[in-house]
Amino acid sequence: MSKYGFEKISRDIKLALPTPVAPTAQTNTELPKSALATFVLKYVEKELPAEVLNHSLRVYLYSKAIIHDQFPKWDLDLEVVFVTSLLHDIGTTTKNMAATKLSFEWYGGIISRDLVLEETNGDKDYADAVAEAIIRHQDLGESGYITTLGLILQVATILDNVGLHNHLIHPDTLDAVNKRFSRQGWLNCFAKAIDNENHLKPWGHTSALGVDQFRNDVLANKLNYEKL
Repeated sequence: MSKYGFEKISRDIKLALPTPVAPTAQTNTELPKSALATFVLKYVEKELPAEVLNHSLRVYLYSKAIIHDQFPKWDLDLEVVFVTSLLHDIGTTTKNMAATKLSFEWYGGIISRDLVLEETNGDKDYADAVAEAIIRHQDLGESGYITTLGLILQVATILDNVGLHNHLIHPDTLDAVNKRFSRQGWLNCFAKAIDNENHLKPWGHTSALGVDQFRNDVLANKLNYEKL
């Protein structure tokens, strides 16, 4: 079960990782090439805007690097991390935002669970793992627990969006990843997605991060992801 992340870990990264190690340069930007990985990549290439697709690919590569350095004892399957990273923002597309009154993370989790179930011939643990992590990827906080897959998705997404947790990853890794998958237009794209969710679904979970504050934090991201 732990290859899908079903192990209890604190939502508070300081408790989950009390003594971070110095990160190493992880500059290999190759992607998984299994049948499922290839299928999901082709699916999101059709469904996601380029900015969101590149963000999702960066999230995977950040996750891979951070797991390698900070959580080497995890046996979390990297294909699972890849599939989850690719699908975590699927609920933000224009089509999917209009299809439901659910918060985008919840609907994205449902879409992703159905997709993984179908493509794995009914692997419920895989599908549940992906859905759980996607539903909770903006469930930030310091109390309670989450899966290991959910935690790494939170850490990697907030790193890309706001610049937090950069002490867990080497500057050369950030440089390689962001040169491979461009950040161009990302912060404005995501800020608009936040505003869109809060406008269309003012009851939605994104509001828990601050109706204006979260967007402002994204736009204020000053982390230098590429070396000058």
